[in-house]
Amino acid sequence: MFRRLVRCPCTRLKAPARWTATGCYVNRHIGPTDAETAAMVRTVGKESLPELMAAAIPADLVRPAIKEFDAMSEKDALTFVRSLGSRNKILKSIIGQGYYECITPPALQSNIIENTGWYTPYTPYQAEISQGRLESLLNFQTMIIELTKMDVANASLLDQATACAEAMYLAFRHGNRQRDTFFVSRDVLPSCIEMIKTRAEPLQIKVIVGDPSQIDWENCSLCGVLVQTPDAKGALHDFTELFKRARENGALTCCGTDLMASVIVKPPGEMEADIVVGSAQRFGVPLGYGGPHAAFFAAREALKRMVPGRIVGVSMDSAGDPAIRMALQTREQHINRERATSNICTAQALLATVSAFYAIYHGSGGLKEIANEIHRKAKILAVGMESAGHAVLNETFFDTITVNLKGFTAEEYAERCN
Repeated sequence: MFRRLVRCPCTRLKAPARWTATGCYVNRHIGPTDAETAAMVRTVGKESLPELMAAAIPADLVRPAIKEFDAMSEKDALTFVRSLGSRNKILKSIIGQGYYECITPPALQSNIIENTGWYTPYTPYQAEISQGRLESLLNFQTMIIELTKMDVANASLLDQATACAEAMYLAFRHGNRQRDTFFVSRDVLPSCIEMIKTRAEPLQIKVIVGDPSQIDWENCSLCGVLVQTPDAKGALHDFTELFKRARENGALTCCGTDLMASVIVKPPGEMEADIVVGSAQRFGVPLGYGGPHAAFFAAREALKRMVPGRIVGVSMDSAGDPAIRMALQTREQHINRERATSNICTAQALLATVSAFYAIYHGSGGLKEIANEIHRKAKILAVGMESAGHAVLNETFFDTITVNLKGFTAEEYAERCN
């Protein structure tokens, strides 16, 4: 019943002295030791480490020594930090620009965000042991496809700004790198415009920022056009005619959008956009001091092999049962190296999962109620502003309005806020 334990004869080989464990763990594994430090200092012609530092760092950069104080206990430290936090002024954020406060359902907070089993930003490599996470990312892709009315979507990107930069690079490659000019609407979110400019410089892509209605199609050769609805000022647009004109001139059409707005307004896919990007943050993900948040990237079927990041697909296992796996991985830089379609290999898998479950939790009817309630409150704000004598500049909007304040300029208002 019990297996007999057989004692193995011990080896007679003598281990070299340098293999013998001596001293404490710190000395054996964490260096350098004092003797090693002294030897290194002598090698560079100095007598001590402070002398070496004094020679390496200019005197005008050296600050006085930090005043020492007795360490606090954990309890005292927590009490002190709470006392500091109590002095903060908790203000209502109404800046917008792609970042919106939202309600995270407790079920999602406790079962996903606070559940260490979901903790990873990566899409799974081992599909056979990651069917649950792959299914949640497949749900994320399906949600994006349904809300944007596009054909394919990836398993998330880092943020909306980098998604816009990836859209520009895709358009550049789609034009065989012969068309090197990319047009960006001046009403795209400022963070996205700056990211595009930064990414374009090493790629030697010329970026034009301006009014898309003023594009001279007869005398330009654009690889792509990026617009946004709702835009940075809150205005809603129908870019159907613009996208048609761009296609006639061989340019890819890229559109940034608000995922919640797409629940009740015309989505970019119905405007015949080639690429749609945006952030899924307001689908249950807290602001988190500006991030991280999961971005999405959706495209037409014809562009699926050029889409950055990873795409989750449905296949079959060896027994013929449905199984979920990573699809189209030949795009990856660890396979194609310099021929890779993107340098993106990190997603926001945890936050994409939160957004997917947010949509599942509320359902299509619940999402419509939330979107309509957001719009209703924006209308109340607009009416209140006009009643107070301020001028609301938006003819159309979803949740953001631009206002000319009565009696003082924007600069004066900002100064009062400070």
